[in-house]
Amino acid sequence: MAAGSTTLNTSVGAPHARLLGLGAYRPSRVVPNSEIVEKIDSSDEWIRQRSGIEERRWATDDESLRMMSVAAARQALERSGVDPRQIDCVVVATVSHFMQTPALATLVAHDLGTDQAAAFDVSAACAGFCHGIALASDMVRGGSARHVLVVGAERLSEQTDPTDRGTAFIFADGAGAAVVGPGDEPGIGPVVWGSDGEQYDLIRSRDDWRDVLSAESPRMPHLVMQGNAVFRWASFQMAKTGLQALDRAGIGVEDLDCFVPHQANNRITDAMARAMKLPESVAVARDIIHQGNTSAASIPLALDRMVSEGQARSGDTALLIAFGAGLAYAAQVVVLP
Repeated sequence: MAAGSTTLNTSVGAPHARLLGLGAYRPSRVVPNSEIVEKIDSSDEWIRQRSGIEERRWATDDESLRMMSVAAARQALERSGVDPRQIDCVVVATVSHFMQTPALATLVAHDLGTDQAAAFDVSAACAGFCHGIALASDMVRGGSARHVLVVGAERLSEQTDPTDRGTAFIFADGAGAAVVGPGDEPGIGPVVWGSDGEQYDLIRSRDDWRDVLSAESPRMPHLVMQGNAVFRWASFQMAKTGLQALDRAGIGVEDLDCFVPHQANNRITDAMARAMKLPESVAVARDIIHQGNTSAASIPLALDRMVSEGQARSGDTALLIAFGAGLAYAAQVVVLP
């Protein structure tokens, strides 16, 4: 056979991908602003005005990142009607898995009883879940998987400095999941994603783990954030990203039923909605009020609340936008299962 004449087989996937089921796990401990204010010399009114948060969920000692991930995943599988053994790949988006290796996804896949599914973690902070959905859609359509489980899970309460006035009231815990599989019609639009590494320092861990290990007194590398700069960037740049995602999906704001941004701050959500000129008919996710900012888990948790409270229903068209440390971001239009 002549050199260069070898022909390789390629995978052929489904014509379209869609969300088949959603799941969520909210920790049992509810933490009102009154528990936060004393250590940061603040008030309930100040926190509500600055972020919209009235309370948040923090995990108990029994609610590990692994446990919450599996609980959300089981609910998504049950609602989708997909057997765990049919899952070909598990993607977990998180920045809270402190074991460098193996990936949390491998443990989740095992706990669920999947049949040797591929499994890996995604570290894209608050944008991680949307990154996972984009990857899952491409896998289903490309033929490398038929069913993909995407989980966003965080225990940010462990990474939060309770004395930091800029972050102590923001972060929270929880997990959300989605099963992605083949569809007869388009159910997940093209992703618009990227990063702005020039602004890497706006949201980050305070310390490198090597510095933590070499310190005389052990300390957690808490999250730190330059809130005003993040607010300005997210409020305007992410509105442009959302409009790009709508354009690539071939729809306009008037075609939307739901707007589900990362639950970072209610004022950011309001600014994006105004910049995109969303009609009043579009339901807007406000899960942050009672859940706090759960990073990679915030989009699926917000979707879960909208569906459970009747703000959204099966077949609705939703715009997802997520953004966070990196500065990583992603947006796509999806049809709700």
